[in-house]
Amino acid sequence: MKLLFSLLFLLTINTIKAQDSLIFPNEKHFANVKQLTLGGENAEAYLSFDEQKLIFQSTHGDLACDQIFTMNIDGSDIKMISTGKGKTTCSYYLPDNKHFIYASTHLADSSCPPPPDRSKGYVWKLYETFDIFLSDEKGNLQQLTNTEGYDAEGTISPKGDKIIFTSTRDDDPELYVMNLNGSDQKRLTFEKGYDGGAFFSLDGSKIVFRASRPKTEQEFNDYQELVKDGYVRPTALEIYVMNPDGTNMVKVTNFGKASFAPFFHPDGKRIIFSSNLNSNNPRNFDLYMINIDGSGLEQITFNESFDGFPMFTKDGKKLIFASNRNNKNPNDTNIFIADWIE
Repeated sequence: MKLLFSLLFLLTINTIKAQDSLIFPNEKHFANVKQLTLGGENAEAYLSFDEQKLIFQSTHGDLACDQIFTMNIDGSDIKMISTGKGKTTCSYYLPDNKHFIYASTHLADSSCPPPPDRSKGYVWKLYETFDIFLSDEKGNLQQLTNTEGYDAEGTISPKGDKIIFTSTRDDDPELYVMNLNGSDQKRLTFEKGYDGGAFFSLDGSKIVFRASRPKTEQEFNDYQELVKDGYVRPTALEIYVMNPDGTNMVKVTNFGKASFAPFFHPDGKRIIFSSNLNSNNPRNFDLYMINIDGSGLEQITFNESFDGFPMFTKDGKKLIFASNRNNKNPNDTNIFIADWIE
């Protein structure tokens, strides 16, 4: 019995050490960090409504560009549920936990679209062949958007009634909402600049998103030159909140850096997001928390590479995020889940 106890004790200590090795100094809000994927480029992992599964995009193995995958909350049973054609992004479960949305270019071309033109510097490409699709795990697809231009970045209100997404159908990347079946598509934002990456608060009363707002003539000309070719330069993105109808828009951050991937804490009073705010390396992103009035900024992660795409469980007790920590290969990004310590 004593030997068995000793073995169990050593196993427990080794498990704690393994978990602690995924936590950097000063990451006081994390405990029991678990790595759910083990290689490749994995990102934007979002919970099903019953919080039993995650849906995410991944490039690994023989894949040339991102496809959509699901897995259980413990990282088991990973399987591809997109067509395997074109490039996909921005997937999200519907309230029935059986259907989901994602954006794909497969209707235009079964091959991957060309990579962004890096002669323009570090830019994001808003591929005009992206449309948003509704699917089930058997691959039955329904096209929800069919306008000219980029349609992607869709997420669903926790109330289960609306999809919010970004579109360039009116030339500028703006936020729109539609019903779950694609009907009643309405524009919410109207200011010059990129608006995207939007999420609803848990009670559905607010929307948080990232946006660029060119101010000087040089910034405006650079923005216009890029956006006409479907590019956005994400070097200066701020976090905004607004009502579900687009009214009462408030700027939360004013850092002049690249802040993105915002998500509401379940209390609706705080926002967690990714930013290169405190780094001289523009590619070094950490997670931060801030109150919706812009006060109380706190750095959450202290990894010297990338942490992003955070999502809380509804009870606020766990956080899902993507990170370059514990990489086997330099370009790997993996999905992690951690206990959240207030």
